[in-house]
Amino acid sequence: MSGIATQYPNYSPGLEGVPAGISSISEIDSDRSSLQYRGYDVHDLAEFGSYEQTAYLLIHKKLPNEAELEAFKQRLGAEREVPEAVYTALAALPKSAHPMDSIRTAYSVLAPFDPDYTAPSTDAAANVRKAERIVAKASTMVGNGHRIRQGLDPIKPNPAHGTAANLLHLVTGAEPVPATVKTMDASMTLYAEHGFNASTFACRVTVSTLSDLYSGIVTGIGTLRGPLHGGANEEAMKMILEIGSPDNAEHWIRDALATKKKIMGFGHREYKKGDSRAFYMSKVANELGIEKGNTTYGQIAEILEHVMLTEKGIYPNVDFPAAYAYYLLGIPIDLYTPIFVVARVAGYSAHAIEQLENNRLIRPKAIFNGDANLAYVPLSDR
Repeated sequence: MSGIATQYPNYSPGLEGVPAGISSISEIDSDRSSLQYRGYDVHDLAEFGSYEQTAYLLIHKKLPNEAELEAFKQRLGAEREVPEAVYTALAALPKSAHPMDSIRTAYSVLAPFDPDYTAPSTDAAANVRKAERIVAKASTMVGNGHRIRQGLDPIKPNPAHGTAANLLHLVTGAEPVPATVKTMDASMTLYAEHGFNASTFACRVTVSTLSDLYSGIVTGIGTLRGPLHGGANEEAMKMILEIGSPDNAEHWIRDALATKKKIMGFGHREYKKGDSRAFYMSKVANELGIEKGNTTYGQIAEILEHVMLTEKGIYPNVDFPAAYAYYLLGIPIDLYTPIFVVARVAGYSAHAIEQLENNRLIRPKAIFNGDANLAYVPLSDR
């Protein structure tokens, strides 16, 4: 490794810190613990806006006015339902399949049904229309995919529901109340976009070949499925449940640190002074706990955060408060990462569109570190 470092001083394992493109979609400021979508602070979008406004901003490059937002919501509502073939494919999957397998499969089946599917990858207007359909159908496919795995029939989406309400309605089978919709909507806004993370970059690599938008989405979901990227919120909730009560929290976390046990939901490559999204998500999650009369998880979280910060200087990331917020909403743990997908397809779509607007095939160089110039040995002599 030392020889490679000398020969290639700019080499960075995992491409950490290496600029790989130019984007106007979002900016992470590690020093200020700030995240902005197209110049707008994500906290403002989560608190004062909505997921639909955020999705519009990401795809259309501006915040909508009232008329534009209403028209956008109507288009999403009209596009929520999916072809029966998608449900047939999901029903054919083993019941043991993870919901991430379901949503990845769902988009693969859905793609050829898009009326703009055969449009050239460089058709900007068609890509925007496809992006809106991709966003509209995500919550339906996750929600009804969950129902199918439970042996239940899919529920027809209510066109009047927003994305968060549609997801909660399909997962729980009940009409969601405003407070739960607000919590889910805020989390989705915070999850909607995050620069050149692994899954978004993978999406851009795929569409840079002039493959279609849906292939980019499927690539992103497949990349997000890996436990080093997605899944942290699922594991964080399992950890909180293992701890069980605030009385056990400090002993558990100190023992975990002493035995070098992996602690999920803490730290982030891009944030050295705290994940900006976690600050607001913690506020929302704790408010939800108070409203539901269950502050246990928030109290556990507070103790873990204090010990991790004082002992290791590490802050929680957004997955940590999102985990217990979703649990308080009655969401099954294995749906946490698919909810990430429901939110992030807006970001994936925006990046795919941006990549195709000024495309260059993404083809990095590899540093060769194997044998060379070996003599071929005939088969009989090996």
